[in-house]
This record gives sequence, structure tokens and C-alpha cells, in this order.
Amino acid sequence: MDGGVTVVTNPTVNVRLTSSISSFEVQRRFNRGITIADLKGKLEMVIGAPPSSMDLELFSVTNHFLQKMDDNEALLGSYPVDDDCRIHVIDRSGGQMGEFTDVSKVEKFELSDDAYNKKTDTARSFMKKQRIGRFNEEEMTKKKAENAAREEEQKVAADAISVGSRCQVQVPGQPSKLGTVMYVGTADFKPGYWVGVKYDEPLGKHDGSVEGKRYFECENKYGAFVKPLTVTVGDFPEEDYGLDEM
Repeated sequence: MDGGVTVVTNPTVNVRLTSSISSFEVQRRFNRGITIADLKGKLEMVIGAPPSSMDLELFSVTNHFLQKMDDNEALLGSYPVDDDCRIHVIDRSGGQMGEFTDVSKVEKFELSDDAYNKKTDTARSFMKKQRIGRFNEEEMTKKKAENAAREEEQKVAADAISVGSRCQVQVPGQPSKLGTVMYVGTADFKPGYWVGVKYDEPLGKHDGSVEGKRYFECENKYGAFVKPLTVTVGDFPEEDYGLDEM
């Protein structure tokens, strides 16, 4: 048996690719048996530069420059290319950094609303045919009537609430809270009727002001706005939490 040493080289190599026209780094695997000319042809699909305008530079695993890859007839494997080496592509065609990644330079296709309405293969057309959502006039009319009736209930409830009254607030999904009514009426932050409450504990969201407009005064985190139907006015004395006890 021959005692010599046989060196087996992997027929493919995994390299990192960078270019002068992109800030991205990608990885690709190539056969060591292809020529540099063939490699440039494959790189065109990755980098976007024409092969005739490419200059290739080889860098080590630690990004130290090794040499130029300027012999188009030479095999890729004839260069000291190891896994995770970097091949840097320089585009001499005049391409600029970000040219192929900056979507702001891409011409947008725009379709007018009238033209879109005339198309029969769109989501809007499907929703119209199936009478879904806002295209179901009967359902939309029903929802509007329900919302109007609900808003009228809120108004009636708001009319029965007076500023200064003690109250209990019961918002669905939250524990009940005690406080004092500080504001009743409409507001700028959302449509409808609202009740501003100063809670007995810091269970609120603000100090009586919302989006820069003040509706009432209280300490921060003691104020909140709730819908009138969640407020019950009555004899709800402020609880003694023993804050003055030693």
C-alpha cells in the first residue's frame, strides 16, 4: 500500500459577494472548475452589472486583499479561494451605489379610482359582487341605525350626570373604580359624549388634559374619560386607604 498523502479539494467553494453598487453582502456557492469569464456571467444575475464591465478582487476570510482576478480564461480554482472568502465586484459601467435597491427611483404604476372601479378582477369588484362590508347597503344601513341609537343612549345617560357627582365606573373587562365627575359633554379627541372622571386612586391615564387641551384639573394618572353608559352616579364615599395611619 502506497504511504503517500492524497489531498482532496472540495470541487465547490462558498464565497461572500460584495459590489461597488450595493451595500449588501450575499453568499453564493460556485464550482471551482468554471472560468472567471463564466463566473462573471453568473455574477451578473446577482450583482446587476454587465460582465464586460466587471473587475473582480479577491479578499481573504478576514477581509485582507489578496489579488485581482483579472484572467478571464483562468479557472476559479486556480485562485486561492477558500470557503468564506470575499469576492468584490467593481462595476466600471457607471452604476451608482444603491441604484438597484433605491425604490424611490422606480417609476410607480398608478391607476385612477374610476379605472380601478371598472376592472372586474379586483378585490373591490369581488366585495361588490358578494356584498361584503361597506358594499352591503342593507348591513351598512343597519349598523348606522344601531350606532345612532347607541349614541342617543349615551347622550341620555350624559344628560343625567352632573359635574361634581360621586360615581362608580365599570368599563367591561376592567375592575370597577370610584371617583368624582369632573366633565360631561363632547370632546375634540373623539366624537360622541364623554365623562371626565377624577379617580380616587391613580388608575387613570392623564391629568385632565388630552392632546394638549385641558378639560379638568387633577393629579397625573388620576384622570380618565369614559363613555356615559359606564358611569353610575350615587352615594359612593371616598374610601379611606389608611394613608394617614402610622
